[in-house]
Amino acid sequence: MNKPWTRNETIVAFNLYCKIPFKSSSKSNVLVQKYASLLGRSASALNMKIGNIGRLDPDLKAQGISGLVHGAKLEEDIWNEFYDNPSLLAYESERIIAELQNKPIEESSNVIIDNIPQGEERNTIIKQRINQSFFRSTVLSSYNNLCCISGVGNIELLEACHIVGWADDVNNRTNPKNGLCLNSFFHKAYDKLLIGITPDLKIVISDELLFQTQNDNFKKYLNEINNKKIILPDKFFPDKNLLQVHYERYKNK
Repeated sequence: MNKPWTRNETIVAFNLYCKIPFKSSSKSNVLVQKYASLLGRSASALNMKIGNIGRLDPDLKAQGISGLVHGAKLEEDIWNEFYDNPSLLAYESERIIAELQNKPIEESSNVIIDNIPQGEERNTIIKQRINQSFFRSTVLSSYNNLCCISGVGNIELLEACHIVGWADDVNNRTNPKNGLCLNSFFHKAYDKLLIGITPDLKIVISDELLFQTQNDNFKKYLNEINNKKIILPDKFFPDKNLLQVHYERYKNK
C-alpha cells in the first residue's frame, strides 16, 4: 500500500510546482529527482504529485492544459492555503526543505548572510532573500525561461521584473502574478517607463525610446514588436490590475 502524503511533503511538492516549468516536469528532471530523494519518494511519485497540483491551477485550465485528473483533498487544502500567499509558501517550504537536509535555512536556500549577527534583523533579511529567490524562480519558470518580449532563453540574461515595484506595493512583493520574465534590457526599459505592457498584454514602445535608438536594425525590431502581445506564461498570469497601475504610470510619464 502506498504511503499517504503528509502536509509537509505536499508543501514541498507545491514549492517544486512553482519552480519548474510545467512542461519540463518529469521523473527525469534533476530537481524532481533531488526533491524526491529528500522526501524518500520515487521521482515518478513526486512528478505525479506535481501533476495533481497542476489540475488545480486556473491559468493552466484557461489554456486547455490539464494536470492529472485525480488528486487528494490535501492538495486542495494546501493550494487554498498558499496560492494567494506566496510569501508564506516560499518561507514555509524552504524551512521544511532545510529540515530534510539537516541544514540551516540560509545554507539550504543558498542565502548569503555576511557579518549579520543572530537576531531579528538577520531572520528578517533571510526571509526577504528567500522570498526574492522564490519570486525569481517562480516567475522565470512560469514563462518557461523565456523573455516574454524578445523570446530570449539564455537564463543568464533573464530577470524577474516586478510589474509594480518592490517599494511601491508591499503586499505583492513576492506575488508571481506581479512578475514578468524579461531580459536585462527590457527589464530596465520597463522600470524606466520607456516601454509599457497594457492590461490586455500588448507591448507598447515609447516614442522616446524609438527616437533615441540610432541603430536602424534595432529600431526596426522595436517597431515590429510594438503593439504585439507578450509571450504568455503557463502559470501565474500577470495580474491585469497591477499591469494597469504600471501602464497608467507609463502613459503619464
